[in-house]
Amino acid sequence: MKRALFPGSFDPLTLGHYDIIERGVPLFDEIIVAIGVNADKKYMFSIEERIKFIKDAFAHEPKVKVVSYEGLTVDFCKELGIEFILRGLRNPADFEFEKAIAHTNRDLAPIETVFLLTSASTSYIASSIVRDVIRNNGDYTKLVPDNVRVKK
Repeated sequence: MKRALFPGSFDPLTLGHYDIIERGVPLFDEIIVAIGVNADKKYMFSIEERIKFIKDAFAHEPKVKVVSYEGLTVDFCKELGIEFILRGLRNPADFEFEKAIAHTNRDLAPIETVFLLTSASTSYIASSIVRDVIRNNGDYTKLVPDNVRVKK
C-alpha cells in the first residue's frame, strides 16, 4: 500500500493545501494529513479546529486521514511505516527550502519526498496571508475551502 504523509500546520487549511491533497489522492492508496504541533508557535486556530476543517473538507474522500504529531516528520513517518512525504511547491523559494528538507529526511530514513506544483489559481495562497486577511477583517473565504470559517 502506497501511503503518503502531507505534513504542515494547516493554520488554516487553504485552497492550495486542498488542491495538493486532491491531486495526490490518485497517486496514493492513503494520504495522511499530519498537523505538526510546535509548542513554540502561536496558532490562530486550535488543533481541534484545524483537524475538523480538514476532516470536513475531505469527508467525501475515504483515502484521506487526519492526525496530529510532535517531533520530526521523518520520525513520525517511520513510526507509521510511511515511505512517502507529499509536499506542494508554489515557487522557486519553496523548492530550495523543501529540497534541503527532503535531502535531510532521506539521510535520516528511507523516505522519498514527492513534490506537486500548485495549480496556477492557488499558487499565491499561503496560510500566513490568509491569517493576515482574517486579522484585518478581509474576505478570506476566497482563499479557503467552504467549511473553513472563523467563529464570530
